[in-house]
Amino acid sequence: MIADIISPQMPQYATFQDWLQDTSYIEMIIKGLLIGIIASAPMGPVGILCIQRTLNKGRWEGFATGVGASLSDIIYAIITGFGLKFVIDIIEDPVIALWLKTIGGLLLFLFGIYTFMSKPKETVKAVKRNKGTLLQNFLTGFAVTVSNPLIIFLFVATFAMFTFIIVENFIAQIIGYIFIVVGAMLWWYVLTWLVDKVRNNYNMRIIWIINKTIGIAVMIGAVLMILYTITGHSIDLSDFRFPFNN
Repeated sequence: MIADIISPQMPQYATFQDWLQDTSYIEMIIKGLLIGIIASAPMGPVGILCIQRTLNKGRWEGFATGVGASLSDIIYAIITGFGLKFVIDIIEDPVIALWLKTIGGLLLFLFGIYTFMSKPKETVKAVKRNKGTLLQNFLTGFAVTVSNPLIIFLFVATFAMFTFIIVENFIAQIIGYIFIVVGAMLWWYVLTWLVDKVRNNYNMRIIWIINKTIGIAVMIGAVLMILYTITGHSIDLSDFRFPFNN
């Protein structure tokens, strides 16, 4: 028994493709990516800082700032998940789960409104022209994000909405957390790439457009999720398949 706890028996797969087809793993990959992007996309202080550093210092300095923010995000995500595991028996009750998903959707909708209405120009601060090291840019990005623990409420909402906590499959849960980081870094990579490409035509209107677009997308997604929840449907990712085989 002790050996089983220390080294639990893992499912065997003939090929890597078979492993990817496992519903719990593929769902956690998709959920993790979406949560990571949702947590990173709004243009708050760290988003502005990332863009400014991309323009003033270089793309990789801006990306390092975003990576620092991603590290802070995963710390708060793990704290949120660890806390929710203590009440997993309660939140798995169908009635409570329905209310949590609905409330989570409403919180996401309010988050979308906040993002849509925010005025990022008011948060812009001067950035020093000296590049500094990538580590310094990473650490300041981490410091700016970790100083805002309110992101825990966003993780509570997204975890409830996506049913992210699964205590019976430790490996799938770890994969989910890993892909929260991947989703966040993917966002910062794409953002710094776009800003670097349009640096000659860049203005604050671009940030305004990004915020409006993200706000609308989050609101639409939240409404769809709420409608799915209250009508007794669920978004089933089990039919999702990678095109490895014909």
